[in-house]
Amino acid sequence: MAEVKSEKTAKKKTARQIPEGKAYIQASYNNTIITMTDPAGNALGWSSAGKVGFKGPKKATPYASSLVVKDVAEKVAQYGVRELQVFVRGIGGGREGAIRALNANGFFVKSIKDITPLPHNGCRPPKPRRV
Repeated sequence: MAEVKSEKTAKKKTARQIPEGKAYIQASYNNTIITMTDPAGNALGWSSAGKVGFKGPKKATPYASSLVVKDVAEKVAQYGVRELQVFVRGIGGGREGAIRALNANGFFVKSIKDITPLPHNGCRPPKPRRV
């Protein structure tokens, strides 16, 4: 009986090189979430303060956001992203800390844009109270 060898071809998968990308920072009072994408908007990597290991009110701190940026930078390193356009949403404490950490982790921040949603006229106010 002839032995059949099943050789799997070991193809080394190389990630495509993307020199320019976008970073979306969502900073709420409860957490900080950072997503990095290519220019078309396809996600390359993401992380949050909860995923890094923080719990409770510590998730919204600038220190937590700096560790989140470090985590995302390690995930996106294989793509070779160097230049970033930063989009910040929310009013949490991790806003400024995340932007500073992006700069400290070797990314060149080309632009920073605030995309926090603002109500044009808001909800209808409650009717006046009759006593």
